[in-house]
Amino acid sequence: MKLAHVSHEGRRRWGLVDTESGTVTPVVGTIEDWGPALTLDGTEPTLDGAAIPLAEVTFLLPIVPTSTIVGVGMNYWSHLRKLGVTERPPSTIGYLKPRTAMVAHEEQITYSALTEQLDFEVELVAIIGAPEVPFGHPTDAVLGYTVGNDVSARDAAAPPFGGLDLFTIKALDRSTPLGPWITTKDELGGGPQPDLEISLRVNGEGRQLDRTSNMLFTIDECIQYVLERMSLTTGDVVFTGTTDGVGMEDGRFLQPGDLVEAEVSGIGVLRNTVGSHQPRRQ
Repeated sequence: MKLAHVSHEGRRRWGLVDTESGTVTPVVGTIEDWGPALTLDGTEPTLDGAAIPLAEVTFLLPIVPTSTIVGVGMNYWSHLRKLGVTERPPSTIGYLKPRTAMVAHEEQITYSALTEQLDFEVELVAIIGAPEVPFGHPTDAVLGYTVGNDVSARDAAAPPFGGLDLFTIKALDRSTPLGPWITTKDELGGGPQPDLEISLRVNGEGRQLDRTSNMLFTIDECIQYVLERMSLTTGDVVFTGTTDGVGMEDGRFLQPGDLVEAEVSGIGVLRNTVGSHQPRRQ
């Protein structure tokens, strides 16, 4: 099933999405209420009202205000190879994103004054459904997956004193799209490592294309990396890395007005436009 967080007539609701009929049917509660049971034993949320046409709703982020957002990187060999990496990394790397960095489906990506190199990164994103994540088989706690576009400020990679300024690269306000909904893992094969096509288009031109089966580190390994450092619970989010084709490889970064479409097969298309380049604060 597909579960979306939407606003309709001034009311925020979660609901079951039917892409064939183009509707969403409200359910009782939030992911924190029905997520654990749906994840652990398949108990479906209780319906709460009539179906609403998707054209009449505004999509919200498929998370809750308390969600922790974690990203991991260095997970597709084709991407690393084009960046000059010659050996398989011994581990992934991670970072945190603030809630303020996130934008929903069809919302505008903010082009911060702090960067001239705004880059795109399509990613499969795991949504935790269980209140506790088991060490060793963490995907047992995954409710499902959504689409992420881990937009990055590439020119923050080498600050004056050396090293990576991941705070600037990954945490800029309203820069990271997520959505449009959560597709439960049973709909994607039910296993710990779904084999899905990921792709990204800018103004209709294909820029990224790969399959999640080509990850260097499995989703279990990505989440395990996080668990070794911090706990995760219902509603938390783990980005699982991007593939080649990003703007950093050929210098074709995002520009104001660009239409960016990130897609994962079996889930859907996450669509956003890039806003105007913000002026520096005086």
